[in-house]
Order: sequence, then structure tokens, then C-alpha cells
Amino acid sequence: METTQTSSDNKTGLNALQMVGFTVGEEEFCVDILKVQEIIRMVKITHMPNAPEYVEGIINLRNRVIPVIDFRKKMHFSEATQANDNDRRIVVISFGKTLVGLIVDKVSHVMKIAPDQITATPEVIKGYDSECLMGVGRVNEKLIVLLDLDKMFKQEETELLPQAA
Repeated sequence: METTQTSSDNKTGLNALQMVGFTVGEEEFCVDILKVQEIIRMVKITHMPNAPEYVEGIINLRNRVIPVIDFRKKMHFSEATQANDNDRRIVVISFGKTLVGLIVDKVSHVMKIAPDQITATPEVIKGYDSECLMGVGRVNEKLIVLLDLDKMFKQEETELLPQAA
């Protein structure tokens, strides 16, 4: 049985998705590692007037001004009751040539998720703003929501983000 497990792992490892996991509240999410430029500790964010509600402001990252989005607000989660600023991170992601920072409560780890561990997004959830959900991963008895960052923002929002910066 041990040999079968190992060869199965090798076979699924070729098609496995490499994902970066993070939490917001009690929920776990993951995004494609190829979209993640870097993960930084919370820094001072300069707030911008008239920006969309989910845009916290901008930061200077190695002489590049990038917009920072509160993932919690973007995904319509309730406000954090106990935000631990020591654990909170900004996950810097790329949308083509645009860099955007996502504020998350905690970055957990890099993981591989095999195709047979992914279930399609349940039909009952599909609808407004759900197109960014790639599916649900089952990893060690936990359910992790897989996000498609390219679909998280509508075309017009992606075009406005650099202007917010």
C-alpha cells in the first residue's frame, strides 16, 4: 500500500497546483503561487480620498506606488473582531503589469493541491461576485477556497486600481 501511495503522489504531483494559503477570519483561501510577487508585513498605508470602499490606500514598495485592498471588505466579510497586526500581511499580487496588495489576516504556507482534491464551486454559491471562486480544495480534512485572482476584479475595476494609486 505504501508503494501505491508514493506512485500516486508522483503522478498527481505533475498536475498539482502550487498555491499560497492565507486566512481571513476563520476561513482559509489560496491563490496561484505564480500570481504572488511577494508577501510583506503590514506597513503604513496612505489613504486615498474617493477610493472604492475596499481600497485601503497605497504603499511605496521599492519606489513603486501600489494600491492596497482589504480582502475582507472586497469579499464582504464582517469586520475583524481581534485583528492581530503581528500576523497580518500584505500579499502583493500581479494582474498583468499591475501590482496590487491584498491585506489578509495571516499567510499560512505554500501547498500543492492535486486536481482530484478540488471540487467545483457549489451551484448554490454561484452568482454575483462568485466568478472568482475556482473551487474548493480538500487538504488534510480542511476545506480551502481556491481563488482565481484574474476574475476577482471586473475589467473596469482593474483599470481603476492604478488610478487609485
